Amino acid sequence: MAQLAESQSNPARAIVALKAFSRIIEAWRIPQAEAAALADMSESTWKRAKKPDFRGELTRDQMLRLSAVIGIYKALELYFGPEISRDWIRLANQGPLFHGARPIDTMIEDGLPQFLRVRNYLDALRGGA
Repeated sequence: MAQLAESQSNPARAIVALKAFSRIIEAWRIPQAEAAALADMSESTWKRAKKPDFRGELTRDQMLRLSAVIGIYKALELYFGPEISRDWIRLANQGPLFHGARPIDTMIEDGLPQFLRVRNYLDALRGGA
C-alpha cells in the first residue's frame, strides 16, 4: 500500500499520465469541460494540467481516473476498429452499464467506480475476463 501511495504522488508519473490522458482526450474529441470532469478537475486546472510545464500534484483519485482512461482507450483500440474506437465513449450505449447513456456521461456522473466498471466491461468484451 505504501508503494501505491508513493506512486500516486510521484510527479514524473503524474506528468506521463497527464500527457497520455491529454492525447486520448484529443483523439476522442472530448470537449474541455468533459475532459476536466473526467479528470476530476476544474476547467481552469485542466487548462494548466495539459500544458507540458505543469508541475502540480494529482490526488490518488485523479491518478486512478487517468489510469482507467488509458486502460479504456487501449481496450477500445484493441477491440474495435479506429472509426468506432475513437467515437465509442461519446455514443449512446444500450449495454448493461449505460442504459442508453453515453459511457462518458456515466463515468462523469458516477465517478471512479464507473471508470473501473467500464474498463472491466471492455476487458470482458475482448475476452480478457
